[in-house]
Amino acid sequence: MRVSIFNRPPEGIASRAFDPFFTTKQVGQGTGLGLSQVYGFVQQSAGHVKLDSAPGKGTRVQVYLPRLLADVDMPAAASDDDAPALHGGREHILVVDDDAAVRAFSVDALTELGYRVLAADGAASALALLQAHPEVALLFTDVVMPEVNGRQLAEQARARHPQLKVLFATGNSRNALVDNNVLDAQVHLIGKPFTIGELASRVRIALAGDG
Repeated sequence: MRVSIFNRPPEGIASRAFDPFFTTKQVGQGTGLGLSQVYGFVQQSAGHVKLDSAPGKGTRVQVYLPRLLADVDMPAAASDDDAPALHGGREHILVVDDDAAVRAFSVDALTELGYRVLAADGAASALALLQAHPEVALLFTDVVMPEVNGRQLAEQARARHPQLKVLFATGNSRNALVDNNVLDAQVHLIGKPFTIGELASRVRIALAGDG
């Protein structure tokens, strides 16, 4: 399979287009995860991405994916009765994300699961809330944020609250984050976008883990 996309990036950008967190946008306006996420997905699918760019002519991004030749038996659609029950809890969780829409979804989902939820749009407000609410059991934070990223926030928060558990959220692959020394391999992580079911599972695992 091959997909071609055309646009007109600034000159000299092509060589860094797939680098995680590289972006030409202003701080807070882009994460630099789009193309790197595509690259990671294609690599994990045994495919290849090729980028050709010429000033004044535009850019061609070609995505090659392997063709499946075998016959595939499609599983029967699951009924509502077969859906696993969502398990939540009553712990206090602090959600930190600079994207208002993602933050609102996370807060709504966790509240629906029964948790008591606080929310912050960045590290400064998050640390203030942790100071005022020591009962918070889990810090659920985005990885890529302006000024102070999720890992730095987690380090500062756990320096003050050593028993605090942490769950990171990201639009990038775990391998890319670990390879670029953004996160340690052992951290609890959920990929964006996520469903309420995935969130319910990852939160319980993080709360039961070693922090």
